[in-house]
Amino acid sequence: MVTDSEMLPAEGKRQNETLVITASSLGTVFEWYDFYLYGLLASVLSHHFFSGVNETTGFILALMAFAAGFAVRPFGALVFGRVGDVVGRKNTFLVTMAIMGLSTFAVGFLPSYDTIGVAAPIVLMLLRLLQGLAIGGEYGGAAVYIAEHAPPGKRGFYTSFIQTTAMIGLILASTFVVTLRLFMDEDSFNDWGWRLPFLFSIILLSVALWIRLQLEESPVFQRMKEAGATSKAPLKEAFGEWRNLKIVLIALFGAVAGQAVIGFAAHLYPLFYLERIARVDGATANFLVAAALTIIIPSFIFFGWLSDRIGRKPIMMTACVIAVFVYFPLYKALVVAANPAMAAAVERAPVQVAADAGECSFQFDPVGRNSFDATSCDIAKSYLAKNGINYANVAAPPGTVASVRIGARTLAVPDPAGLDKAGRAAAVASFDAAAKAELDAAGYPDRADPARVNKGRVLLILCTFGLLATMVYGPLAALLVELFPARIRYSSLSLPYHIGNGWIGGFMPTIGFAMVAATGDIYQGLWYAVVIAAVTAVVGILFLPETYKRDIEA
Repeated sequence: MVTDSEMLPAEGKRQNETLVITASSLGTVFEWYDFYLYGLLASVLSHHFFSGVNETTGFILALMAFAAGFAVRPFGALVFGRVGDVVGRKNTFLVTMAIMGLSTFAVGFLPSYDTIGVAAPIVLMLLRLLQGLAIGGEYGGAAVYIAEHAPPGKRGFYTSFIQTTAMIGLILASTFVVTLRLFMDEDSFNDWGWRLPFLFSIILLSVALWIRLQLEESPVFQRMKEAGATSKAPLKEAFGEWRNLKIVLIALFGAVAGQAVIGFAAHLYPLFYLERIARVDGATANFLVAAALTIIIPSFIFFGWLSDRIGRKPIMMTACVIAVFVYFPLYKALVVAANPAMAAAVERAPVQVAADAGECSFQFDPVGRNSFDATSCDIAKSYLAKNGINYANVAAPPGTVASVRIGARTLAVPDPAGLDKAGRAAAVASFDAAAKAELDAAGYPDRADPARVNKGRVLLILCTFGLLATMVYGPLAALLVELFPARIRYSSLSLPYHIGNGWIGGFMPTIGFAMVAATGDIYQGLWYAVVIAAVTAVVGILFLPETYKRDIEA
């Protein structure tokens, strides 16, 4: 059977393929533009929408709102995946694009907590949830649509452009924010300038929808529809039959979970580390991350192309194994390169908190009722947590008043027992001032010295993180398409992808920094990525099939 594309002249065919890749990938640009924009502005959004709680809790809540959009992605995958398998690929991702874009645009108009109170974070959360539902159907549609247009032997290469455009979204967001910060004073940016990137998204949405309207339906789906071979109940067939559900689980734990944490450990987690832990100024941190992302873009296409020749599995599993062994040393090297004074102070004058563990709260309060001033342990840890100071815990006998040791000096922490609210506030202020003085004397800097940030070394480390991400992400779309039969493909691949990237990866910044706040160890959150990458390596090596030579028409 001769298809329409085969009847076209060579130049016309190339234009058609370019349109398919461009239009399909624009949704990914939009998805990652919003994703990274929210990550870049987490501290600002925390100030505007979660100002009713303490600083540490507000930042974690901002990350939770960020993660909320990821939490509902699997549900969007079920809803839109079914529509895509029953109605068609094209119309489904037109709808998801519109919902996703309008939700991002609306954040730019949202009043702050100071204006409408608790309604502000609630509406922000609802917009994140709505966007997450739409994104749940976006990636699967793009991956399926491109792969079903790609000639045999080029699916990895063609679908790798989806991942490439993801980086374009990240770079676009980062460039926009960096440019605004360079040309606006800090107060203006924090007051209203942060809204501009969200408002700009309406332009991206208009262009993306216009281009997508030029598309026709996927040829594979069209042939299935003409033959009456589409599934009437794709969700039941995909997840209610063990032979298909088994592949879904293998795809999740043997590929996507590792890809998700390695991706987040390359793109967003380093930004939080640079700003919150290494205390590099926001503009410099954003620039370095954006520069690294720009440098590694071609490697997405390279690993997609390479996977068409040697297979998807060996490339992806190699990245997972490497990640397990390099994350801790590389993140420590990142702090040293970005803020050598901080790294030297940690080595020269390590901080320890000696306290009765029973008096120590988890430094997170989602309802804003705990000011962490009821015990001496809370007073000490609250100050250290909100300032990103690495510390170790030392157990003390029950009833012991906490103390903080900074190098060879020991700082007494006030006992708030018996003090009224005003007395506690005064005690906390006194301790904070004393702790800052001791940390200053020990060489702990308030901010990284721009002149001492080793930008070349930081960039090299960030590129290493990015290279690992391209190894797992470049071949991923083709792998997922090839794992599942055409009649249930949209539903089957969307769910594991969005459970992995929505739940496992999306909650990585929140869980990681909550672990840091709870333990005081600035590297503690890395265990999350390391353990999941290790699980993916084991499951993938043992159970993930190789797919690069499969016929996807079946």
